[in-house]
Amino acid sequence: MQFGQLKRREFITLVGGAAAALPLTASAQQPAMPAVGFLNTQSPDEFREPLRGFRQGLKESSYIEGDNVAIEYRWAENQLERLPAFANELARRRVSVIVAISPPSISAAKVATTTIPIVFLVGEDPVKLGFVTSLARPGGNLSGINFLTSEVTAKRLEFLRELVPAATRVAVLVNPADSTNTETTLQDVELAARARGLQISVSRASTSQEINAAFETFARERADALFVASGPFFTTRRIQLAQLAAFHRLPAAYSIRQNAEAGGLMSYGASLIDAYRQVGAYVGRILKGAKPADLPVVQATKLELVINAETARMLGLTVPPSLLATADEVIE
Repeated sequence: MQFGQLKRREFITLVGGAAAALPLTASAQQPAMPAVGFLNTQSPDEFREPLRGFRQGLKESSYIEGDNVAIEYRWAENQLERLPAFANELARRRVSVIVAISPPSISAAKVATTTIPIVFLVGEDPVKLGFVTSLARPGGNLSGINFLTSEVTAKRLEFLRELVPAATRVAVLVNPADSTNTETTLQDVELAARARGLQISVSRASTSQEINAAFETFARERADALFVASGPFFTTRRIQLAQLAAFHRLPAAYSIRQNAEAGGLMSYGASLIDAYRQVGAYVGRILKGAKPADLPVVQATKLELVINAETARMLGLTVPPSLLATADEVIE
């Protein structure tokens, strides 16, 4: 009788233990939701539309934020010194991919990890910056999208000259905190201006107060037009730039459409929203098993000319019919 009771207790214990183990086993078989680190130098309030493009790119690869992929956002709020700590934190969390926007974010992520895949978005040549060994064969753990901002500098200046044919003196606004982009922009714009017989004067600004001071300089020097360098900082300050340009009656050219939509005279360059979409698509490919070393750097090919006709009228400018025909969008 005691033997039978012992056997019965052993049987109950065995069955109970197996039943208790079932949920754990089932849970272990469910893969954890992959997490993507998103490292940006700016503020989320300024990037709602580009983020929509990023999520669209993920969706094209069957990934939906909060459904089957988590996004760990890290925004530096223009405080670049915060980027290394953010990048190290994402690396410690062992996210599946890190998205790095602009050279300072890419550099921080590159230092933080040599194993986690990094998908970047950069306006300058990533080979020249040392992020990849070549566009076709990146090597290492980085690949991404080359935004083609500096490469279209000459064409943007040409469009500005068409809008303001009487211009002889062009002010150039650059961000000294974005040193690599500034150096490239100045080289390109000086060469393009010389070819068109234009004189340029350069002002530098990396804060709102410095932008205000730069426009005072433009007024004193009686600039005929303004060429604003590309970069996230000037995108975030687009309303301030548009208002100051309107106040000083200064025709201005920018690199992305968000500036023209905010009241700037014109923009010419790659579509920021489409570039973010391409970043999202690359992240999706990596989540499905692709290696960054095998993914060539994609150069953004969707260039767009946007003209704000209302701003042109306010400045007393007539948009040439040829330019209206060329424009991808005319804002009325």
